[in-house]
Amino acid sequence: MKSYVFPGNIEEEILQIGAQQIPYMRTAQFSALVKASERMFLELIHCTRGRVLFYTASGTGAMDAVVSNFVATHGKAFVIAGGSFGRRWQELCTYYGCEKDVFEVPFACDIDYAALEVALDESRPTVFLCQQHETSTGQLFDLEKIGRLCRARNIFLVVDAISSFLSDPLDMDAMGIDLCITSSQKGLNIPPGLSFVVLSERVLAEPFAHRSYYFDFEENLKNLERGQTPYSPATTLFLQLHARLEMLVAKGVDQVIRDVREKAIYFRNLCAKHQWEVPAEVPSNCITGFFVHRNAEILFTELMKQGLYIMPGGTPHYFRVSHLGVQSPADLDELAARIQEIEQR
Repeated sequence: MKSYVFPGNIEEEILQIGAQQIPYMRTAQFSALVKASERMFLELIHCTRGRVLFYTASGTGAMDAVVSNFVATHGKAFVIAGGSFGRRWQELCTYYGCEKDVFEVPFACDIDYAALEVALDESRPTVFLCQQHETSTGQLFDLEKIGRLCRARNIFLVVDAISSFLSDPLDMDAMGIDLCITSSQKGLNIPPGLSFVVLSERVLAEPFAHRSYYFDFEENLKNLERGQTPYSPATTLFLQLHARLEMLVAKGVDQVIRDVREKAIYFRNLCAKHQWEVPAEVPSNCITGFFVHRNAEILFTELMKQGLYIMPGGTPHYFRVSHLGVQSPADLDELAARIQEIEQR
């Protein structure tokens, strides 16, 4: 099987950890592993004095935790709705009864930052909710510009970096990000089931709401002091996470991002060769979203029959290919050739 989804193909040494007997987690050894994982995570995301909350949940669980614990206590939110994941911020605010304004961004377009500045001055929010990379469209937003706008207005900046972490440059301290979320199956490229909320030093001094029993920030922070989670963690995933973080730190985050970028550029050159349109104005390194010409209705299932997995895009003729995980130029050549063959049937 060749996987161009999330996660991508995973190295054998990481997979083998999942085949081992599962150790008991309420031990000094497991606590040490969690604490080491937090230190490495903070190094990779450049959050010098922050903390990392570990949840056995999907990325949406981390989004839920942020809205129920933080947004719910801090007045009006301002939501960037550039695709299905931006609208998920909007839906969560509605669910928890948080006041919000929504800034719509067209499909695969960058933000109009001048218009955004005007909208922020009109809205006067307390919290800004956005994606770094809108995974549904492939569009990368400019966090340096957004961070400057938020800092000038003393707005808390909350970033969903679920698909951009370890794909695109991300520096919480330098970009002024107050809370950042990600999950296990994308840049970390281990099985799904863990999500992470990174709290900056500034946020740690803020009050939190208590509207979620499982996701409660204060309870999770209290348990983190002893290297534990309040409730049973996905133990094997923690072991795989620790191994992955050690590999990433040894390689260096800049090299990790360069490797992903090279795969993205290589595949986009193949898209240009076959005249498949890449609509994102500023594409993330994480994925390439592209439109095919013919036989889109059978492309996904026909590739799957051949052991090739790509992502439908939710828009007619639109598909997405991830550049995370084990992936070579030869793999991408083969994928493009198979897509072209199905197109020409």
